Amino acid sequence: MNSNWFKIVTKATKVEYGKNLLLKGMPVIFNKGGAKLKIGDNVTIKSSFFSNLVGLYSRTIIVTRAPKAEIVIGDNVGISGATIYARKGITIGDNTCIGGNCKILDNDFHPIDTEDRLRLLADVHGGDSELVPSREIRIGKNCFIGCNSIILKGTVLGNGCVVGAGAVVSGKFEDNCVIAGNPARVIRRLGNKG
Repeated sequence: MNSNWFKIVTKATKVEYGKNLLLKGMPVIFNKGGAKLKIGDNVTIKSSFFSNLVGLYSRTIIVTRAPKAEIVIGDNVGISGATIYARKGITIGDNTCIGGNCKILDNDFHPIDTEDRLRLLADVHGGDSELVPSREIRIGKNCFIGCNSIILKGTVLGNGCVVGAGAVVSGKFEDNCVIAGNPARVIRRLGNKG
């Protein structure tokens, strides 16, 4: 089912999107007031179980969670059942493919320190979001993010990177490398094609 009618809903939260956005199934796309969520041209977002045969176990979720958060998704990007969740910023370059069930998270969702965590829990309105550790994520152009991988806060992937299935990625990686494992590390370098 192509849910193009859902584009009307995204406009209500001031999500910007380019031409030829294709939604398969019903993604959760939410832009918090004061944040920026921009989707480029020719982007495909798959959210239904049968839209990707790797076996999606959830809909795609793309959320800006803080007033100054920013998510920018480039042109010709494909996303399948992924979660992209920003408190600071997430940038995804052109021609990048994000495999089934990936998580791209620029924050820890809660403080590490017990006292800070309790203070945040006591703040019903979540106003103390500075307590949540967050750092921007940048994913270059022409990347491939394998299914079930997790991209953690502060990660920078150069152009042409390939992330192996199930990898847990944190850190900075140069152009044209294959990254795999937990914790992820460079296992191969590719030619300058990226």
